[in-house]
Amino acid sequence: MKRIFLFLVTNFAIVLMLSVIAHLLGLDRYLAARGGNLGGLLAVSALFGFGGSLISLFISKWMAKRSMGVEVIETPQSEEERWLVETVRAHAERAGIGMPEVGIFDSPQPNAFATGASRNKALVAVSTGLLHSMRRNEVDAVLGHEIAHVANGDMITLTLIQGVVNTFVIFFSRIIGSMVDRAMNGDRERGGMGYFIGTLVAEMVLGLFASIIVMWFSRQREFRADRGGAHLAGRENMIAALERLKVGVTEPLPDGLRAFGIGGGAAGGFGRLFMSHPPLDERIAALRAASRD
Repeated sequence: MKRIFLFLVTNFAIVLMLSVIAHLLGLDRYLAARGGNLGGLLAVSALFGFGGSLISLFISKWMAKRSMGVEVIETPQSEEERWLVETVRAHAERAGIGMPEVGIFDSPQPNAFATGASRNKALVAVSTGLLHSMRRNEVDAVLGHEIAHVANGDMITLTLIQGVVNTFVIFFSRIIGSMVDRAMNGDRERGGMGYFIGTLVAEMVLGLFASIIVMWFSRQREFRADRGGAHLAGRENMIAALERLKVGVTEPLPDGLRAFGIGGGAAGGFGRLFMSHPPLDERIAALRAASRD
């Protein structure tokens, strides 16, 4: 879904901005001078870590609309738009959530996403490429998949997981920054440039490992949303939609948006650790295996 990459990038930018502000205000130097107070450091790390995640969550719908150029359907102007809104409404009622906003964005790539800070105030959007390249039973399944993401509270859970890993990234990066500073000047009270640079470098390196944890969760939630889409729209329709994605528009999304797509990637080896979505063949196999249980 298109929200994951945007959420991670926004979250990282906010945490980095908070770190720079903390340095400019002298808070980092204060913490560096009192490096033994690990409880206080952990509390401040949690404040910054969860703060960045929560800000990303609350602006996720606004950011998705602006970055993807989503046109929200206020009053359906065509039979296709009416069908789209009513299908989302039917799935939302069955899933027990509030009616999401429904939108369309212009892209030849068959894609869809759902986002929002609340299960009852979400946004579900589909691309023009998806509407033009899929049969209605397949679009129905994709919409069910997105509604399942909302009903499962995936963005809330992602926010909590990201907040936890942010906290430990900030916590340990400042400990590493203090060690670098002492190694450079031997003055633990100073908390100077060595501390600042060491902290930022450690944040980037540790953040890379933290993203592996977040991406693992993202892949698991895709399997769960596939099962939700199968429940709402039919297992064979969900499988057909995933099969259709395998032979859809082959033009790749820009690098900054590649992790957004419903189809996910097909990376192997080390690159698999950073995939937000499992390969389509694995998702299809999981649905077929579930039908035999």
